[in-house]
Amino acid sequence: QVHLVESGGGLVQAGGSLRLSCAASGRTFSDYDMGWFRQASGKEREFVAHIIWTGGITDYTDSVKGRFTISRDDAKNTVYLQMNSLKPEDTAVYYCAATTYSKFNGYSRSELTRLNAYGYWGQGTQVTVSS
Repeated sequence: QVHLVESGGGLVQAGGSLRLSCAASGRTFSDYDMGWFRQASGKEREFVAHIIWTGGITDYTDSVKGRFTISRDDAKNTVYLQMNSLKPEDTAVYYCAATTYSKFNGYSRSELTRLNAYGYWGQGTQVTVSS
């Protein structure tokens, strides 16, 4: 069992920055690929970014490339999402998620963009970007 807790959300003006954190507890954090997803009001939850268990591969949805950076600190059992140049369309509840997919199956970008690949989820943190 892995317990995930997000923090760092809030209200920010367009063009501003936020850093989300996701603290993990339970199992060996370094065994897990970590993902960030978001869900805007009235929309489906969508992939934002992932980082594999070794930290060697990251990927992003096209709309955040060049603005968001995912990173992990295994000593702190924490994954981060640095969000710069925020836009109103980034407004959503942001969720972190964990899976051991890559450790046992090898890397698959397509798989790690799927919600169903992740077995553990946090409760989410609200990010609101005002125009």
